[in-house]
Amino acid sequence: MKVMKELRGLQTPELNGRLQEFKKELLKLKIEVGAGTGTASSGKVRRTKKNIARILTLLNEKEGQRQ
Repeated sequence: MKVMKELRGLQTPELNGRLQEFKKELLKLKIEVGAGTGTASSGKVRRTKKNIARILTLLNEKEGQRQ
């Protein structure tokens, strides 16, 4: 997985920044889908949700290593 390798190399503040970017993107995509104009972006919604989950997983792993 290219995405996980790339994300694993980031520090916690960078991961938090990426997380916020993905959440904003997901909100925009949900608005597009709700308005009926985002028919081409249905796969992008799924990818964005998965990226958010990946980042949250990495943040939880890093938190577990600290304790």
